[in-house]
Amino acid sequence: MLDARALNRALLARQMLLNRHQVTAADAIEHLVGLQAQEPLEPYVGLWSRVAGFEPRELVDLLESRRAVRTLVMRRTLHLLTARDCLVLRPLLDSVVVGRMWTTLRRVLPGVDLEELAKAGRPHFEEQPRMLSEVGRALADRWPGVTPRNLGDALSSVVPLVQVPPRGIWGSRGSAYNTTIEVWLGQPLVAATPEALDALVLRYLAAYGPAASADIRAWSGLAGLRESVQRLRPQLRTFRDTRGRELLDVLDGALPDPETPAPPRFLPAFDNAVLAFDDRSRIIDQEHRGLSVAGARFLLVDGRVAGTWTIASETLQITPLRPLTAAERDAVVVEGEALLAFHDLPGARVDLASSP
Repeated sequence: MLDARALNRALLARQMLLNRHQVTAADAIEHLVGLQAQEPLEPYVGLWSRVAGFEPRELVDLLESRRAVRTLVMRRTLHLLTARDCLVLRPLLDSVVVGRMWTTLRRVLPGVDLEELAKAGRPHFEEQPRMLSEVGRALADRWPGVTPRNLGDALSSVVPLVQVPPRGIWGSRGSAYNTTIEVWLGQPLVAATPEALDALVLRYLAAYGPAASADIRAWSGLAGLRESVQRLRPQLRTFRDTRGRELLDVLDGALPDPETPAPPRFLPAFDNAVLAFDDRSRIIDQEHRGLSVAGARFLLVDGRVAGTWTIASETLQITPLRPLTAAERDAVVVEGEALLAFHDLPGARVDLASSP
């Protein structure tokens, strides 16, 4: 049996949040199976908190050289992926991306055949990077009862797209221009197979486990994982949590001592370390769970969500969610000053509010 603290330390170790790791940004992105990136610059902080000596230029180079991309995958959310992962994961998760779009938009897409929409929209994105609304307007005459905005939203799912730089480039602002994955990367997408699904499950467990089948579904959005889990059982070990749920794990997954010290860490909005579970009790209290959906940036103290943060007017504003000891506050300030230095704000200050 593994309690919440044991699961917490396993998660921190596998998420590279106990210690910053001496790895490349690309290796970190692949180990984490991508970073959430609907807020275009958030992955930079996610990597800074995990990779020793990380500098923004490293990720900028990956994006500008097309070795990393931003595309819709897990849960139909934008993720930062390596090009190699993009080619494999986008087809594997196509049912999630299209299915969730249809669930959300089908009432506002009367008469729209998705295959016809994809066929009509793809050439526009292949010709040059375009905004979704631009292509929606170009196709509006075909479906006069549908708004260009909703057509564009649907196109983001039925055509496998990437958002191109300068979107997502540190220090830059850019609108969301899209082109197809194949055009941008110059390679075809890799057909989905049961073997690819099994590999994805193993990668999830290596980066987030031990975890229940419900956690894998919550992270990926995929249904029908039973067959994959059954195929993989000879390669897995199992535990139970305090609720009695079966937890699956890779054989060599890190399980640190539950008393291992965990330094403060600043997480970006929508970080998967918090979102990638059906049961998030290993890292966040139930009363604060809704903050993650709202896009709050979290501060971890002793491995758990203990505050939120934002940078405004050259001030790092930290709002604790629980009382912090004097030693914890001192450690948070030190990490906060390092975060400001990463943002190249040498004259900025840390404003750590009083404990609630």
